[in-house]
Amino acid sequence: MEIINIKNLSFAYSSNPTKMILKDINLKINRGEFILLCGPTGCGKTTLIECLNGLIPHFHSGIFEGHVIIGDKDTRDYPVHEFSKYVGLLFQNPENQLVSMNVEKELSFALENFGINPIEIKARVNDVLKIMNIENIRYKAPYDLSGGQQQKVAIASILTLDPEIIIFDEPTSNLDPVGAMKILALISDLNKRYKKTIILIEHRLEMVLRYATKIIVMNDGKIISKGKTEEIIIEDILEKIGLRIPKSVILYKLLKKDGYNLENIPLTPEDLANYLLKLGG
Repeated sequence: MEIINIKNLSFAYSSNPTKMILKDINLKINRGEFILLCGPTGCGKTTLIECLNGLIPHFHSGIFEGHVIIGDKDTRDYPVHEFSKYVGLLFQNPENQLVSMNVEKELSFALENFGINPIEIKARVNDVLKIMNIENIRYKAPYDLSGGQQQKVAIASILTLDPEIIIFDEPTSNLDPVGAMKILALISDLNKRYKKTIILIEHRLEMVLRYATKIIVMNDGKIISKGKTEEIIIEDILEKIGLRIPKSVILYKLLKKDGYNLENIPLTPEDLANYLLKLGG
């Protein structure tokens, strides 16, 4: 069942109304999908996700055409705070989203603004601290946390509202490879165990392909390709627009060109290693 329905969406910022950043976007996303949204820098990815929780057109003004429908609600017809119950959005730098004196207060902040009963707030905060495995930093100030911990707290602050959709804008950009993999595994767990619909912007494709069920590719404000991960990742168009596909996929394409057909596309180095081990055995 679809949870996001975008119809003929185009947008230009008021600062430059003659330049359309989004151009006639049509897109449907179903509940429970894990979407990798990719494309070169400046193609409109961040602008698109800011349309999904009402930041555009309510906060960022400009020329807005078409409709963005979340569930059964058109973003034109409701204020931004209404969509925070349905769509959680995390930007690249989590510290910019953390405003309270300690982690517990950070997780309570949005709930208090919505007038939730204090007893329920405490219960929700306790549950999310446990889910995110951050009970040990409950009383720490956000600025005393590592980058990975800050990212976890930012995710936790959104989970307290229990949105159906969570959007991540390059959540691993400031993390080392080990920290990045831990955050991506956590995001995957939110998708699989808690049935959250995930939309993830990420340049390091090799890290997220194992989790994504579908890929949406953007370029110059348009969606130029979309479909299942295994189908899209081998398209030549990805390399043509400057995206770096994993070496395991490059090797797969070269082998296929030479007449070798692997049973499955190796999305990760581990997949490729396992295939070569079977081949050697």
